[in-house]
Amino acid sequence: MLSECQINDPQEVEHGEEPLILELIQVLGLGLVVLLPLANPLTTVALFLGLAGNMNREERNRQSMMASIYVFIIMMVAYYAGQVVMNTFGISIPGLRIAGGLIVAFIGFRMLFPQHKAHDAPEVSSKSEELSKSNDVNIAFVPLAMPSTAGPGTIAMIISSASTIGHGTQFSSWVLLVAPPLVFFLVSLILWACLRSSGAIMKLVGKGGIEAISRLMGFLLVCMGVQFIINGVLEIVKNYAA
Repeated sequence: MLSECQINDPQEVEHGEEPLILELIQVLGLGLVVLLPLANPLTTVALFLGLAGNMNREERNRQSMMASIYVFIIMMVAYYAGQVVMNTFGISIPGLRIAGGLIVAFIGFRMLFPQHKAHDAPEVSSKSEELSKSNDVNIAFVPLAMPSTAGPGTIAMIISSASTIGHGTQFSSWVLLVAPPLVFFLVSLILWACLRSSGAIMKLVGKGGIEAISRLMGFLLVCMGVQFIINGVLEIVKNYAA
């Protein structure tokens, strides 16, 4: 009996670990499929191109890293404490959508109608002046991390997933415990890789291309912000009608 148990135990452990790994991969893939279209790193790259055209390479790399870290922190807070925070301050999902829409629309208007003029381009200033100006600019948290990447739709999806995860699923509790931080880390890593590659795009399109991208992204952000507000208002109307 002892020899038989010694033979069967390694097989049971091996067959027990494989389904857990497969479950973890499946949950990670499902999480990326759900979050990546909402986060949309390519849109953030286009926004980054429009806002970071006057930054040097070191500052762009720093902003890229900080934006990725901020996205990870925002997603973690939204998953583990988002519902508590919203209930504490009396914030609803429609309110979150409308507030995010206002922020996005405001940023879009500033990009669509910039205050500086074309002949005031920063390349006429010295390198030290450029560094001093770029150090005062911080676009990592707003608008790159929020609301561009971790926007109202992403936060709402994370909060709703946190409240429903584990109900009616066949995944093990260990996988459901480990998967969310890994998914958020992968989304942040993908965002960082996309933002770091924006330097090559900047060299390719040049200053005129960056200004064109900035105006185009400004218009799209205004449209996205208005759509966020419309969705929030429609959700309020549906809730009151119900």
